[in-house]
Amino acid sequence: MPRSMRVTGSGNSTGKRNENRATRREALATVRTIRAVVPLLAIVSVAAALILRLAIFKPAQAALYPVDGRRDLNGADIARYKGAGILYCRRPDGVPQKAAAAWLIGDPRLVVLNAHNFRSRKMEATRNVADCFFQIGGRNFTFEPESLRLGTPPNAAALHITDDWALLRLSGPADGVPLQSVPDASDLPTGTDSRSIVMVSPAGHGNYRGQSSLESCTIRQIDPPSEDGIRRVRHDCNNGYGGSGSGLFDGSDRLIAMQSASLSMNSRRPFDIEFHYGSAMLLEGELVRAIQEEVRAIEQVTRQIR
Repeated sequence: MPRSMRVTGSGNSTGKRNENRATRREALATVRTIRAVVPLLAIVSVAAALILRLAIFKPAQAALYPVDGRRDLNGADIARYKGAGILYCRRPDGVPQKAAAAWLIGDPRLVVLNAHNFRSRKMEATRNVADCFFQIGGRNFTFEPESLRLGTPPNAAALHITDDWALLRLSGPADGVPLQSVPDASDLPTGTDSRSIVMVSPAGHGNYRGQSSLESCTIRQIDPPSEDGIRRVRHDCNNGYGGSGSGLFDGSDRLIAMQSASLSMNSRRPFDIEFHYGSAMLLEGELVRAIQEEVRAIEQVTRQIR
C-alpha cells in the first residue's frame, strides 16, 4: 500500500481518537453537572413537598379579627375564673385529645358544656360519652355515660346556638376544686348596647399558639329569646377550633354566657354584626333550670348514700 495512503489512514484514526476523547470529556462534564444539580433538585423537591403538605394539612394560624388580644391563662386566672375545665375525648386509635372547654358548675359532680361535642347539627351522634373524660385542677374524671342531658327536645331534627348545651355527671366528685355557682344572666337587656367581657378558653384554640387563652373583648348585641327562652349574644372575641364552650365573663367575674360557634372560622377580617361574629348562649332560661334540677338531684342521691 502506498505510503501516502498509510499516512492518511493514520491521520483519520488519530482524529477519531481525539473526537472520542472530546466526547468522553463532554460526557464526564455532563455527569459532573448532573451530580451537582441533582442534590439541589432533591432539596427543592423536598421543600416544595413540605410547603404543599403544610398548606394542605396545617390549620391556618389566624385570628378572626385584625386585632388579636389573646394571651395565655395563668394561675391567677384559673383561681379567678372558677370551674374552668377541659373535655378530652379519645380518637379511634385510643389516643385522648382536647375537644372543648367545659365547666364545673353548681356541684362538684356537674359539668356544663356544648351539646355539639356529642351531636351533629342534624342531631346525629358523633361521640360516645364513655370515650371522653373531664380534666380540671390537673386531675382526670370520668363521666356517668347515661347521665347526658341535652338542651334539645327528644324529637329535635337540628341543633341551634341557643339549645347547644349539655349536662353531664362525673362518676365521682371533683373535691377540692373551686367551682362556679349556678349562673343566671336573665337580667341582661336585649339589644345592641356594647358590654365589655372576658372570654376564658381553658382548652385554647386551634389558631392560637398557647394551650389555653384569655381575651378582653365585647358583646355587641343580645338577640331576642329563641329555643328554651335562651338568647344568643354576638361578640367580637377571637375564636378557633377547640374554643367551643369557652366562658364569657362580665366585669364582676360572673359567668354569663358559653361560646357555641363563630362564622367564617379563620377568616381574618373586621367584625360584622351580620356576617362575621361569634355566637354564644346566655346562661338563662331552660339551661339554668336544668342546672338547678341536676344540682338538687345530685344532692338527693348524695344524702341517700350517706
